[in-house]
Amino acid sequence: MKKKHRMTFLLICLGLLYLAVFAAGFLSPYDVAEQDRELPFAPPSRIHFTDTRGALHLRPSVCLLAEDSVQFGVYHEDTQKCFPIRFFVDGPQYKLGGLLACTRHLFGVDPPARLFLLGTDGYGRDLFSRFLHGGQISLAAGLLATLLSLAIGVLLGTASGFFGGWLDAVVMRFGELFIALPWLYLLFALRAFLPLNINPSQAFLLLIAVIGSVGWARPARLIRGVVLTGKERHYVLAARIFGGSPLYLVRRHILPQTYSIILTQAVLLIPQYILAEVTLSFLGLGVAEPEPSWGNMLASVQQYHVLVSYWWMLLPGIALVPVFLGYVLLANTLQARAT
Repeated sequence: MKKKHRMTFLLICLGLLYLAVFAAGFLSPYDVAEQDRELPFAPPSRIHFTDTRGALHLRPSVCLLAEDSVQFGVYHEDTQKCFPIRFFVDGPQYKLGGLLACTRHLFGVDPPARLFLLGTDGYGRDLFSRFLHGGQISLAAGLLATLLSLAIGVLLGTASGFFGGWLDAVVMRFGELFIALPWLYLLFALRAFLPLNINPSQAFLLLIAVIGSVGWARPARLIRGVVLTGKERHYVLAARIFGGSPLYLVRRHILPQTYSIILTQAVLLIPQYILAEVTLSFLGLGVAEPEPSWGNMLASVQQYHVLVSYWWMLLPGIALVPVFLGYVLLANTLQARAT
């Protein structure tokens, strides 16, 4: 596949992921906090296209699920009671994009049947719905923390390279310190000084601030190198001789040279920060229950009996693999085009 076509394909795939997460309420059949205590750790629903007589049906269906009366966490399908999957159905109210109140969902089934594409957790909550809504937190944390890191990196790297002197020495020494420290332990240290008993919104903002404040050093060093080279170019020197102010020179002539580096660094940082959010939430230092995030959804697998008995609880973590792989391939494509 050509580089241009590969990048277009990767951008489309990542764009579809973000679109699905943005429309999580529409794509989710259930509310993220809705519990069904009669179906804890229910496996992913089996989708049937045939009935008990083997006749093929175009409309898929699911059968009524019941827990075994003897063994906990073991379920049986009642193939005599199957319900068709309906599309564009009314369901729990949600806000599309956090603004528009809606009740229309892409698919669902009539009660008492339940449709769990990824199974349920220990409280009987639908993992598919929680995975989509959790992506809003995890992906948004990656994007916003990247914007914060790049903003700090661009500001300090540009100032360091353009003005030099003591400012350059101070910024670069701090940058070397941040690069040398292991980012995971640095995140733990910063998060340890923050309060634990905070609401999900405050936890989300603090998480972005913590994650975004530790990754500015590498972009700053790269941008500094471009600024050092750019400010010595002849047209920049000519603009300075004709009275161009430092702000004008940076905005008009130097910063445009850093755009490719900023874009490449953004593609590299976003998956790192998604992983940082997942790690912190997994360890109970990020967004806490009942709000879903990809990290706290995986927290239950810390219990051995969950890990060995309910394989579908690992599906949110497995689903992260193509997300990270897409960003890595996109970063490689951008770097190959730059060279």
